[in-house]
Amino acid sequence: MARRRPRLRKPRGTGEHIAAAVIAVAAVTLVAQMAFAARHAVVRGWPLWAALTAGGLGYGLWRTLRSARTQRIRTAMLALLRITLAEVDAMNDQDFEIALRDLLIRDGWSARKVGRQGDQAADVIGQDRQRGRIVLQAKHTKVGGKVGSGVMYQVKGTAGPVHGADISVVVTNGSFTRDAKAWGERHQIHWVDRDRLRTWAEHGTPLHDLLRLPPRPARRAVLRRASRTTPIAN
Repeated sequence: MARRRPRLRKPRGTGEHIAAAVIAVAAVTLVAQMAFAARHAVVRGWPLWAALTAGGLGYGLWRTLRSARTQRIRTAMLALLRITLAEVDAMNDQDFEIALRDLLIRDGWSARKVGRQGDQAADVIGQDRQRGRIVLQAKHTKVGGKVGSGVMYQVKGTAGPVHGADISVVVTNGSFTRDAKAWGERHQIHWVDRDRLRTWAEHGTPLHDLLRLPPRPARRAVLRRASRTTPIAN
């Protein structure tokens, strides 16, 4: 047989009514005391919480202002950056890559140094809203050293497929062979030799002006042209 659920019954008689009233009053009193205690705790503790909150906000604001100030100072210093060829010649490979990164930043690119062992022909990568992504391959040589076509082949094979480059540039403080220049120009691999490096680093001409880099076509325009030239399958 199924059990019957116990049911609450109404108080009967004067005694039960009095007991129920006492319990109700006690419950109301307990709830009131708990509410009063909670309110008292909040009132007494709010200055501490307010101070902690204000301190946290103040610290965050200080960090933000400090970071912005540091960035402004760095940007201002880089805007005045000039590097002579004599200074470039005295650099090692790592310093040369850092210098190229800073020159890109001076020109308005957001850039980072990525060169290391196994870098697949990318030492510096930069980004620009109008011109897209640029990949620099740095070749620091002795004065009179020449960069051959092999470097151009390597950059062509990795800059776009591996690093997503829109623009690929090989930069040296030496020179390029005639074949390297011709091959690079045929396959859209830009080159910066000693003379161009002087114009860029020492005279302050931005790299995009030096190489006459055009703005990247808008993505919609590229897709529209691609759709016009793509045959429709039957």
